Amino acid sequence: MPANTTDTPVLDTIALITAASIENCTLAPRDLMLARIAALVAMDAPPASYLLNAGIAADVGITLADVEGILTAVAPIVGTPRVTAAVGNIARALGFAIAAIEAEDDLTITKG
Repeated sequence: MPANTTDTPVLDTIALITAASIENCTLAPRDLMLARIAALVAMDAPPASYLLNAGIAADVGITLADVEGILTAVAPIVGTPRVTAAVGNIARALGFAIAAIEAEDDLTITKG
């Protein structure tokens, strides 16, 4: 077993798994992220899972309208409670992202 050389072994492992998935997937990046968001909804993923995918999703052009479309598309399959939970978890993830950006801005202003 290799020695742990980082402070974030779990996140590093998730990043490696995600990179392998992206590298081996034949879907276009935007389609891949749409599929990943749908899977997060189906799995009742926590806010952190949405947050880990939000940056890449935005980078490949996923919009709020796209996410609403995904939620609408999967609702008959996964059910209203799962979609409602996803809406809350996505909102929490966005709240975390906004708070992190604001904290970074405050730090920049304090240092500057």
